[in-house]
Amino acid sequence: MIVYGSTLSPYVRKCMVFGAEKGLELQLKFAGPGSPDPEFRAISPFGKMPGFRDGDFTIADSSAIVTYLEAKYPEPNLIPLAAESRARTIWFDEVADTIMMAAGGAIFGNRFVKPRVMQLPCDHEAADQAENEQLPPIFAYLEKTIPDSGFLVEDRLTLADIAIASPLATLGCIGVCVDAARYPRTAAYVEAIHARPSFAAILARDKAQVAAMGGAVAKATAAA
Repeated sequence: MIVYGSTLSPYVRKCMVFGAEKGLELQLKFAGPGSPDPEFRAISPFGKMPGFRDGDFTIADSSAIVTYLEAKYPEPNLIPLAAESRARTIWFDEVADTIMMAAGGAIFGNRFVKPRVMQLPCDHEAADQAENEQLPPIFAYLEKTIPDSGFLVEDRLTLADIAIASPLATLGCIGVCVDAARYPRTAAYVEAIHARPSFAAILARDKAQVAAMGGAVAKATAAA
């Protein structure tokens, strides 16, 4: 099975971690957003990461990919069967994919992707606004929502935890982390999920890649 993309993308990382937690061997084949690679574009017609191939079957979109993996490899169960638990898991997956990524994308895109990958100027105002105004409500929600068990649904690891932790892993690569003094429960939760072997190995490589490419553009650059 092949996942096309880069694990600096939270969507791609979500798929790779999901597979690892199931004990599956997923091959990662690099494909950047909008890549002209005909194999990738045949799988992902709009050029969005990730793409996925399992033999003759292909699909794009992280939620579609993990749904496929869950159906084909049901154990260990990472998308609960009970109606309420399943609904809450999909809710957290959607929160991560839309609300968190709207903020995270503005920060990571402007402070790393544009200046380091695309050789374009950073929109400091957009990045600062996302960090200062969009992230705090997300952290406040998590702070009051995370159970004492340290898992969002059914007191065990599910897709909910993998999805929520993935955008925060990407932000962590450029030094944007949860303020433990302000959001102690959320900071401890993220640290614990990221310490799992499924996350830790990928995150170490991602941090090394970001550093090798020059790291994030410092916020102070905006005043220079």
